Amino acid sequence: MTDSEHESDGRERGMQTRREVLGSPHVDAAIAATTDFDEAFQALITEAAWGRVWSRPQWPRRDRSIVTLALLAALGHDEELAMHIRATARTGASREDICEAFLHVAIYAGVPAANRAFKIAKKTFDEMDGSDIGKAWT
Repeated sequence: MTDSEHESDGRERGMQTRREVLGSPHVDAAIAATTDFDEAFQALITEAAWGRVWSRPQWPRRDRSIVTLALLAALGHDEELAMHIRATARTGASREDICEAFLHVAIYAGVPAANRAFKIAKKTFDEMDGSDIGKAWT
């Protein structure tokens, strides 16, 4: 397999996984917002994050989701955190799983990071409960 074929395979697998985890409306919006400036970045995250990491069979998506939430919370990446909380409706991570992840964040990364993560989660849950995606939690 040539480098070009390998890239294409990773991009296709990555786009499929990205859509399955984040939902097509989110991915379509990201693609529509892509410019010449960030086109290479979009290709990188599609191939690397979604095609090579999220597509690996060693962990189920629920587990990847929980780890991702803990890391994003610990690092203070609030916008990405809310996006990945919404994605749990498709990954199988429950609200209890999210709570447990944030409790770990409190111990290992600090109470302020966990406090912020809990606030973001509650706001995101409220938004999800008011939309069709929120029905996946019931």
